[in-house]
Amino acid sequence: MNKITDQAVAEVFESYPPVVRKKLLELRKLIYEAAAQDAAIGELEECLKWGEPAYLAKKGSAVRINWKPSSPDYFFVYFHCQTTLIETFKELYDDSFSYQDNRALVFNLDDKIPVAPLKHCISLSLNYHRIKHLPLLGA
Repeated sequence: MNKITDQAVAEVFESYPPVVRKKLLELRKLIYEAAAQDAAIGELEECLKWGEPAYLAKKGSAVRINWKPSSPDYFFVYFHCQTTLIETFKELYDDSFSYQDNRALVFNLDDKIPVAPLKHCISLSLNYHRIKHLPLLGA
């Protein structure tokens, strides 16, 4: 797995309870795998946006992941709310995910993550500015 090189990002991961940290590190791994499997994405930048681990690609829209003490049983994968990403995910994978409005996929800590659909959603986000004109983002 890609080593966390940004100290601020590493500190955020360390701040999570162990069970949450494990889940979010799994998500982080899926993000890097999705990027590695799609040459059009290119190199990822890992940083903090709004205090949350975020992953950016030059021609894409950011993917953020987080857990909040105010919702201790859930963790989230956030997408830019002014895109058609969540709308597209609902069209493609309606029953595979729980959604928070037009901004996030929501997972219970006990959920089994649907790996293939989630990686596809991540890939669509990381390619968003290149594919946003295509029906269903070219899916």
